[in-house]
Amino acid sequence: MGAKTSLRDRFERGLAAPICLTWELTYACNLACTHCLSSSGRRDPMELTTSEAKALIDEIAAMQIFYINIGGGEPMMRDDFFELIEHAVDQHVGVKFSTNGTRIDVAAAKRLAGIDYLDIQISIDGVDASTSDRIRGAGSYARALRAMDNLKAANFGQFKISVVMTRESVEQLDGFEALARHYGAELRLTRLRPSGRGADVWEELHPTLEQNRRLYRWLLERPNVLTGDSFFHLSALGESLDGLNLCGAGRVVCLIDPVGEVYACPFVIHDEFKAGNIRDAGFASVWTNSELFRSLREPGSVGACNSCGSYDACRGGCMAAKFFTGLEMTDPDPECVFGHGEEALRAKRVTLRPTPSPDHSRRIPVSISSR
Repeated sequence: MGAKTSLRDRFERGLAAPICLTWELTYACNLACTHCLSSSGRRDPMELTTSEAKALIDEIAAMQIFYINIGGGEPMMRDDFFELIEHAVDQHVGVKFSTNGTRIDVAAAKRLAGIDYLDIQISIDGVDASTSDRIRGAGSYARALRAMDNLKAANFGQFKISVVMTRESVEQLDGFEALARHYGAELRLTRLRPSGRGADVWEELHPTLEQNRRLYRWLLERPNVLTGDSFFHLSALGESLDGLNLCGAGRVVCLIDPVGEVYACPFVIHDEFKAGNIRDAGFASVWTNSELFRSLREPGSVGACNSCGSYDACRGGCMAAKFFTGLEMTDPDPECVFGHGEEALRAKRVTLRPTPSPDHSRRIPVSISSR
């Protein structure tokens, strides 16, 4: 136990390089998911060029960051998508990328299957079209299944099925497990955060207190289901879930957005958590010298969680969930399993919450079949 605590303490003080680097390759997207954490849709005219993106990959390799999480937007909407991921692999940087699957046709699946050190996760939000399409758009579920079929036919190997936990999807856990088993895929569950467009739907979509407790028990029984530390706030219920079980923002994780801005966490795309831009001095300089990151690596106040005996287990919860619901960083997580976050929200009577930025949502809906 002592060794585990020591390792966590070391991570809280920050590392020489992030162990989880997320890079939103583009804000362009052919879907308009209601909970999109980056409010994606329209391409930003200032997004990194191919040469700038390759230079960033070279710097990442030099920092000995062994893999990057690529997302968006829909990363495959960049014309240079394959060129960039193949360059990363050539530089011995593994790629994990998230996709809605709409562009993984037969030819794309075969090309993806031929790339080493590549991990793919396809996003759905229900085990059926009626549930998933309400979040992701009409026809999106069928296209995601088609992508899975194409990857399986191309002998890609084991990919991931990624699901955001909402009040509806949390009731379909066994169905997701069965779907993953059908494809020989890994199941990855992530937490709904009130970030991006998710801020507008969080109150109606986030799981209830009882659902979170059931989710915790379900996950404990299935250590093979991946979570990426999304649910470390649930560890206050008892036994810790697998993972670091802490907020790694600016310590071991960060995000680079399509225009080179570096944020402390993929879920806090807001000026208050912006650390700098790679176009100014490079990523390594931002990671090492950012005043924001340095402050996040200092011991913080336990705040309102001081009287709770479970603080060491949940570490106060998610910074993004607190920030975008109008709570202070020293307040309990809004989904605190003991209800303390709900009490804090009621006590504060928050009426004006921080607005996620920037917003690249499409003004006109676009068919998912458009290329």
